[in-house]
Amino acid sequence: MATVPTLSSSEPISSASAERVDMKFEVVVIPIADVERSKEFYTKLRWRLDADFPYDDGFRVVQFTPPGSGCSVQFGTKMTSAAPGSAQGLYLVVSDIAAAREDLVARGIEVSEAFHSGTPGAQFQIDGSGRVSGPAPDHATYGSFATFRDPDGNGWLLQEVTTRLPGRGLSNLDVPTVAGLLQEAEKRLGEYEPTAPKHDWWDGYAAYIVAREYGKTPEEATKDATIHIEGAG
Repeated sequence: MATVPTLSSSEPISSASAERVDMKFEVVVIPIADVERSKEFYTKLRWRLDADFPYDDGFRVVQFTPPGSGCSVQFGTKMTSAAPGSAQGLYLVVSDIAAAREDLVARGIEVSEAFHSGTPGAQFQIDGSGRVSGPAPDHATYGSFATFRDPDGNGWLLQEVTTRLPGRGLSNLDVPTVAGLLQEAEKRLGEYEPTAPKHDWWDGYAAYIVAREYGKTPEEATKDATIHIEGAG
Protein backbone atom coordinates (compact mmCIF):
# COMPACT_ATOMS: atom_id res chain seq x y z
CA MET A 1 0.00 0.00 0.00
CA ALA A 2 1.46 3.33 -1.01
CA THR A 3 2.18 5.84 1.71
CA VAL A 4 1.68 9.58 1.51
CA PRO A 5 4.90 11.47 2.30
CA THR A 6 4.68 14.00 5.09
CA LEU A 7 6.85 17.01 5.72
CA SER A 8 8.43 17.12 9.14
CA SER A 9 9.60 20.29 10.83
CA SER A 10 13.22 19.21 10.30
CA GLU A 11 12.94 18.87 6.52
CA PRO A 12 13.91 21.81 4.30
CA ILE A 13 11.11 23.73 2.62
CA SER A 14 11.44 24.29 -1.12
CA SER A 15 12.07 27.84 -2.26
CA ALA A 16 8.69 27.91 -4.01
CA SER A 17 6.71 26.96 -0.91
CA ALA A 18 8.88 29.17 1.32
CA GLU A 19 7.70 32.32 -0.44
CA ARG A 20 5.14 34.16 1.62
CA VAL A 21 1.62 34.11 0.28
CA ASP A 22 -0.63 36.72 1.89
CA MET A 23 -3.83 35.26 3.27
CA LYS A 24 -6.12 37.99 4.53
CA PHE A 25 -8.82 36.83 6.92
CA GLU A 26 -11.69 38.98 5.71
CA VAL A 27 -15.10 37.41 6.38
CA VAL A 28 -16.86 35.45 9.11
CA VAL A 29 -20.26 33.88 8.39
CA ILE A 30 -22.68 34.09 11.32
CA PRO A 31 -25.81 31.91 11.55
CA ILE A 32 -29.09 33.78 11.83
CA ALA A 33 -32.80 32.99 11.53
CA ASP A 34 -34.25 36.18 10.05
CA VAL A 35 -32.25 38.17 7.52
CA GLU A 36 -34.25 41.38 7.78
CA ARG A 37 -34.12 41.36 11.58
CA SER A 38 -30.36 40.86 11.54
CA LYS A 39 -29.88 43.51 8.88
CA GLU A 40 -31.83 45.98 11.02
CA PHE A 41 -29.69 45.15 14.06
CA TYR A 42 -26.32 45.58 12.34
CA THR A 43 -27.53 48.74 10.65
CA LYS A 44 -28.42 50.01 14.12
CA LEU A 45 -24.79 49.45 15.11
CA ARG A 46 -23.87 51.74 12.20
CA TRP A 47 -21.64 49.11 10.67
CA ARG A 48 -21.02 49.64 6.97
CA LEU A 49 -23.39 47.73 4.68
CA ASP A 50 -21.19 46.35 1.90
CA ALA A 51 -23.57 44.04 0.11
CA ASP A 52 -27.08 42.62 0.00
CA PHE A 53 -27.38 40.21 -2.90
CA PRO A 54 -30.53 38.05 -3.25
CA TYR A 55 -30.69 35.35 -5.94
CA ASP A 56 -33.56 33.60 -7.67
CA ASP A 57 -32.84 30.26 -5.99
CA GLY A 58 -33.36 31.74 -2.51
CA PHE A 59 -29.68 32.27 -1.73
CA ARG A 60 -29.00 35.68 -0.19
CA VAL A 61 -25.80 37.17 1.23
CA VAL A 62 -25.60 40.32 3.35
CA GLN A 63 -22.25 41.75 4.44
CA PHE A 64 -21.46 44.32 7.12
CA THR A 65 -18.09 45.70 8.26
CA PRO A 66 -17.47 47.23 11.70
CA PRO A 67 -15.82 50.69 11.70
CA GLY A 68 -12.06 50.38 11.25
CA SER A 69 -12.18 46.63 10.69
CA GLY A 70 -10.38 44.68 7.99
CA CYS A 71 -12.75 41.76 8.57
CA SER A 72 -16.46 41.65 7.74
CA VAL A 73 -19.42 39.52 8.75
CA GLN A 74 -21.85 37.85 6.39
CA PHE A 75 -25.23 36.30 6.96
CA GLY A 76 -28.19 35.40 4.80
CA THR A 77 -30.08 32.38 3.53
CA LYS A 78 -28.64 29.07 2.30
CA MET A 79 -25.24 30.02 3.69
CA THR A 80 -24.65 27.77 6.69
CA SER A 81 -26.18 24.79 8.44
CA ALA A 82 -25.03 26.05 11.85
CA ALA A 83 -27.77 26.76 14.38
CA PRO A 84 -28.80 30.44 14.58
CA GLY A 85 -27.03 32.11 17.48
CA SER A 86 -24.29 29.48 17.77
CA ALA A 87 -21.42 31.87 16.89
CA GLN A 88 -19.79 32.96 20.14
CA GLY A 89 -16.69 34.86 21.21
CA LEU A 90 -16.54 37.10 18.13
CA TYR A 91 -13.87 39.65 18.99
CA LEU A 92 -14.24 43.39 18.47
CA VAL A 93 -11.03 45.14 19.53
CA VAL A 94 -11.44 48.69 20.86
CA SER A 95 -9.02 51.24 22.29
CA ASP A 96 -11.41 52.44 25.02
CA ILE A 97 -13.84 49.97 26.57
CA ALA A 98 -15.90 52.66 28.30
CA ALA A 99 -16.34 54.71 25.13
CA ALA A 100 -17.25 51.59 23.15
CA ARG A 101 -19.90 50.64 25.72
CA GLU A 102 -21.34 54.15 25.75
CA ASP A 103 -21.62 54.14 21.97
CA LEU A 104 -23.48 50.83 21.98
CA VAL A 105 -25.82 51.89 24.78
CA ALA A 106 -26.57 55.13 22.91
CA ARG A 107 -27.68 53.00 19.95
CA GLY A 108 -30.07 51.04 22.14
CA ILE A 109 -27.91 47.93 22.35
CA GLU A 110 -27.97 45.87 25.53
CA VAL A 111 -24.33 45.42 26.55
CA SER A 112 -22.74 43.98 29.68
CA GLU A 113 -20.79 46.04 32.15
CA ALA A 114 -17.03 46.18 31.63
CA PHE A 115 -15.26 43.28 33.31
CA HIS A 116 -11.94 41.48 33.53
CA SER A 117 -11.18 37.83 33.99
CA GLY A 118 -10.85 36.43 37.47
CA THR A 119 -10.08 33.01 36.03
CA PRO A 120 -8.47 32.18 32.67
CA GLY A 121 -11.02 32.17 29.86
CA ALA A 122 -13.78 33.81 31.88
CA GLN A 123 -14.53 36.17 29.00
CA PHE A 124 -15.86 33.20 27.02
CA GLN A 125 -18.22 31.85 29.69
CA ILE A 126 -21.79 32.58 28.63
CA ASP A 127 -23.04 32.31 32.21
CA GLY A 128 -20.60 35.03 33.32
CA SER A 129 -18.69 32.81 35.72
CA GLY A 130 -15.18 33.91 36.60
CA ARG A 131 -15.73 37.53 35.63
CA VAL A 132 -14.69 40.40 37.88
CA SER A 133 -16.66 43.63 37.62
CA GLY A 134 -14.85 46.63 36.15
CA PRO A 135 -11.99 46.99 33.68
CA ALA A 136 -8.62 45.37 34.32
CA PRO A 137 -6.40 47.14 36.88
CA ASP A 138 -4.69 50.12 35.22
CA HIS A 139 -6.56 49.15 32.03
CA ALA A 140 -3.93 46.53 31.30
CA THR A 141 -3.90 45.94 27.56
CA TYR A 142 -5.90 42.90 26.37
CA GLY A 143 -7.47 42.65 29.83
CA SER A 144 -10.82 44.49 29.77
CA PHE A 145 -13.98 43.14 28.17
CA ALA A 146 -17.70 43.64 27.59
CA THR A 147 -20.21 41.52 25.70
CA PHE A 148 -23.39 41.92 23.68
CA ARG A 149 -25.52 39.71 21.47
CA ASP A 150 -27.43 40.04 18.24
CA PRO A 151 -31.13 39.07 18.04
CA ASP A 152 -30.28 35.39 17.50
CA GLY A 153 -27.81 35.26 20.38
CA ASN A 154 -24.57 35.35 18.44
CA GLY A 155 -22.08 36.64 21.00
CA TRP A 156 -19.78 39.61 20.45
CA LEU A 157 -16.83 40.25 22.75
CA LEU A 158 -15.37 43.74 23.11
CA GLN A 159 -11.71 43.66 24.13
CA GLU A 160 -9.72 46.77 25.07
CA VAL A 161 -6.27 46.84 23.48
CA THR A 162 -4.21 49.90 24.36
CA THR A 163 -0.77 48.61 23.34
CA ARG A 164 -0.23 45.69 21.01
CA LEU A 165 2.36 43.05 21.78
CA PRO A 166 5.35 42.93 19.39
CA GLY A 167 4.49 41.49 16.00
CA ARG A 168 0.77 42.02 16.43
CA GLY A 169 0.37 45.27 14.56
CA LEU A 170 -2.88 45.60 12.66
CA SER A 171 -3.04 46.67 9.03
CA ASN A 172 -5.05 45.52 6.06
CA LEU A 173 -3.55 48.01 3.62
CA ASP A 174 -1.59 46.91 0.56
CA VAL A 175 0.00 48.93 -2.23
CA PRO A 176 -2.99 48.91 -4.62
CA THR A 177 -5.34 49.92 -1.79
CA VAL A 178 -3.09 52.78 -0.65
CA ALA A 179 -2.64 53.95 -4.24
CA GLY A 180 -6.39 53.98 -4.77
CA LEU A 181 -7.01 55.90 -1.56
CA LEU A 182 -4.34 58.46 -2.44
CA GLN A 183 -5.92 58.97 -5.86
CA GLU A 184 -9.34 59.31 -4.24
CA ALA A 185 -8.02 61.81 -1.69
CA GLU A 186 -6.39 63.88 -4.43
CA LYS A 187 -9.66 64.05 -6.31
CA ARG A 188 -11.70 64.91 -3.21
CA LEU A 189 -9.29 67.44 -1.71
CA GLY A 190 -7.98 68.97 -4.92
CA GLU A 191 -10.60 71.72 -5.12
CA TYR A 192 -10.25 72.55 -1.43
CA GLU A 193 -6.44 72.78 -1.34
CA PRO A 194 -6.08 76.26 -2.99
CA THR A 195 -8.32 77.91 -0.37
CA ALA A 196 -7.20 75.82 2.62
CA PRO A 197 -5.07 77.22 5.47
CA LYS A 198 -1.35 76.69 5.11
CA HIS A 199 -0.59 73.04 5.79
CA ASP A 200 1.42 70.03 4.70
CA TRP A 201 -0.46 68.11 2.04
CA TRP A 202 0.13 64.77 3.73
CA ASP A 203 -1.82 65.81 6.82
CA GLY A 204 -5.04 66.08 4.87
CA TYR A 205 -4.38 62.92 2.89
CA ALA A 206 -3.60 60.96 6.06
CA ALA A 207 -6.81 62.14 7.75
CA TYR A 208 -8.79 61.19 4.64
CA ILE A 209 -7.28 57.70 4.39
CA VAL A 210 -7.75 56.99 8.10
CA ALA A 211 -11.40 58.03 7.86
CA ARG A 212 -11.97 55.78 4.84
CA GLU A 213 -10.28 52.86 6.61
CA TYR A 214 -12.68 53.40 9.50
CA GLY A 215 -15.59 52.84 7.13
CA LYS A 216 -16.60 56.44 6.47
CA THR A 217 -17.95 57.54 3.10
CA PRO A 218 -15.83 59.71 0.76
CA GLU A 219 -17.98 62.69 1.74
CA GLU A 220 -17.46 62.04 5.47
CA ALA A 221 -13.74 61.45 4.94
CA THR A 222 -13.42 64.74 3.06
CA LYS A 223 -15.10 66.54 5.95
CA ASP A 224 -12.75 64.88 8.43
CA ALA A 225 -9.73 65.87 6.36
CA THR A 226 -10.79 69.51 6.08
CA ILE A 227 -11.50 69.68 9.82
CA HIS A 228 -8.07 68.23 10.51
CA ILE A 229 -6.36 70.69 8.17
CA GLU A 230 -8.17 73.70 9.62
CA GLY A 231 -7.50 72.53 13.16
CA ALA A 232 -3.81 72.13 12.44
CA GLY A 233 -3.56 75.44 10.63
